[in-house]
Amino acid sequence: MQTIRRRLSILFFTCSIAAILLITLFVNITISNKFNQYMIDTQNKRYERIVVYFEEVYKRQGKWTEDSGVELMHEAYMGNYCLTLMDNNKKTIWGMDHNEIKNNLHLNTMIKKDIGIYNAKTFEIKSDGKIVGYVEIGQYSSVLLSEEDINFKVSINKSIIASGVLTLVIIVTISLYFSKQFSIPIKEVSSMSVNLSKGNFNAKSSTKSNIEELEDLRKSVNILAEKLKYQDSLRKRLVSDISHEIRTPLNVLQNNLEAMLDGVFPVTQERLNYLNEEVIRFGRLLNNLNVLKEFESESIKLNFESVFLDEIIDDISKEFYVSAKNKKVKLTYKAEPNEKYLITGDKDKLKQVFINLLSNAIKFTGENGTVYVNLSSTDKKFIVEIKDSGIGIKEEDLPFIFERLYRGDKSRQQIEGSGIGLTIVKNILQLHYATIDVKSEEGKGSIFIISFDKEINN
Repeated sequence: MQTIRRRLSILFFTCSIAAILLITLFVNITISNKFNQYMIDTQNKRYERIVVYFEEVYKRQGKWTEDSGVELMHEAYMGNYCLTLMDNNKKTIWGMDHNEIKNNLHLNTMIKKDIGIYNAKTFEIKSDGKIVGYVEIGQYSSVLLSEEDINFKVSINKSIIASGVLTLVIIVTISLYFSKQFSIPIKEVSSMSVNLSKGNFNAKSSTKSNIEELEDLRKSVNILAEKLKYQDSLRKRLVSDISHEIRTPLNVLQNNLEAMLDGVFPVTQERLNYLNEEVIRFGRLLNNLNVLKEFESESIKLNFESVFLDEIIDDISKEFYVSAKNKKVKLTYKAEPNEKYLITGDKDKLKQVFINLLSNAIKFTGENGTVYVNLSSTDKKFIVEIKDSGIGIKEEDLPFIFERLYRGDKSRQQIEGSGIGLTIVKNILQLHYATIDVKSEEGKGSIFIISFDKEINN
């Protein structure tokens, strides 16, 4: 099994070699074809120049002699081709022996595969439109290449090979760099996921990537690790909380009943009422846990109907006026006028939401405090704000207040409760496609903001 870095490196390397070989091949073929065409054009011009030269010689002399054009013989010898001059009857006037140039040192500059193959072409020599003779041009190569031509072709091929090798080195270096950029974050996230699967929820990836998808993956896994860590701590705390919540009323019942049985406490109506209240509180806790179980298993049935949100909140606020007054807390409800707060929802469940929120607001607000309920409307939403001037919530507790049985240390010590109410509130609102947010500062109170979507609910 290969690592992702090795696999990426091999992929880059293979693709690079294939691309370079193809480019080198195409460039070499193109240059060779262009160069050969250039040499053919040059050779044709040479043929044309030789023919024109003999035509000028004939025009000047008026006839052919053994000395006509012999000055070209030296040029032909140096150029590795041979000339034969013939009259109009193709009778040889003078000619070069092609065997003499075969051993010419200049042949070393020609293409070796062409040596031994003698090619000859015959061209007409005209004067005043009449054929006056012929010149035969022969060579041991289809294209004559000088030493400079050979050196040029060799240098071109060397340059192509050198550029290919250099390009390959650069691409390999770049591929190693980028494969490292890919592999390091992925490798770290992979190692982190293995640690998470082993229960090590403290693992965290710190290597950032400038690749958007890899950076999103790293952040997502880090968030997952945080959530798993939180869920693990919540699970441990849940066991502790359930144990605490159940043990407290049971201990009270057990201690008081034992004291009555032992004759330490007299059996009075007042003491029996107290024990009955503990039984009721214990039963309420179990009922809340059962309700929460129904919500989380999605087995709860809702009776949706058209309801007016302002009427529900107004009725519940009136119910809490007395309890707020007894605690010397000022409760104020306000709704924007001329607005039809019609939504689709379960009226009883929505009442439970606002009962829990208002109950908590009054419960956690001291004497001479205030609880303010405001209902407003935006273009797309109905907004309910429940604000109190109570003890507030610690910043570290804010992310967890909607979790099962979660209670901050301060509320656990000072205020009685099961830690389930807000969890039920959030579950009910989710079933109504509504959201709930909280803003709070310790010692200064809290604001719960509930948003109902008009488009969905209307």
